[in-house]
Amino acid sequence: QVQLVESGGGLVQAGGSLRLSCAASGSIFSIDTMGWYRQAPGKQREMVSTIISGGNTNYADSVKGRFTISRDNAKNTVYLQMNSLKPEDTAVYYCHAHIRRNHYDPWYNYWGQGTQVTVSS
Repeated sequence: QVQLVESGGGLVQAGGSLRLSCAASGSIFSIDTMGWYRQAPGKQREMVSTIISGGNTNYADSVKGRFTISRDNAKNTVYLQMNSLKPEDTAVYYCHAHIRRNHYDPWYNYWGQGTQVTVSS
């Protein structure tokens, strides 16, 4: 019953900012890694940024210095602050989380429905 719900996408001008949010809900025992991936038309899905429960972060080279990932463990929520947006950032952004639902469950990968980010020039 775990679900990831994303919000915050939209249309912005180049150089603008957006903040994406993703909240995990349902039966959750533990979340280690959360992250954001994106897929542009005709291209493969790529990792944008990930963050582990302890706070270490990872970014794609194309977004370093512009995007910041963060999380609120108490709310099971991950955020992506996107600044200095470029047209090439246009894509559907998907939330991902690696979740253990119970102490007796294995770990599973969960994905959100995706939110559209469009950057105009």
